[in-house]
Amino acid sequence: MKDLKAGMFIKSTEELKGSFFENTTILIVKHNEEGTVGFVKNKPFGKSLHELIEFNHSKPFPLMDGGPVDRDHLFVLHKRPDLIEGGELISNGLYMGGNMEQVIHAINTNGAKQDQIQLFIGYCGWDLGELEVEVEEGSWISLKN
Repeated sequence: MKDLKAGMFIKSTEELKGSFFENTTILIVKHNEEGTVGFVKNKPFGKSLHELIEFNHSKPFPLMDGGPVDRDHLFVLHKRPDLIEGGELISNGLYMGGNMEQVIHAINTNGAKQDQIQLFIGYCGWDLGELEVEVEEGSWISLKN
């Protein structure tokens, strides 16, 4: 799997049993000369947006456990560039980041549905070449999108 790229999914194998990554599916959102960034797509965080102090004015909205890196911040993936400015196109109409005030507004006004916005606590990150080594070792397999 030398063709890692943004927009593809990878799934952990038995090699990662007992780790944070056990039974995880990750969407790669960046893969370049700086390394690789992704978000775990199948691991709920266990809290809702309105349970976080700074967002206690918000509607209940599920949070996902995006990964073990930078768990002090919220990250967003969305399909609504018409409502959320400043996002970076990942692939197939999916954007990462953008104006967080607009994200919260879209959630609170039902301007965007849960299948159009995902919020993550943390992310996954690998240095240049690190994920490729893990793939070669058999820790990850590619999923057909």
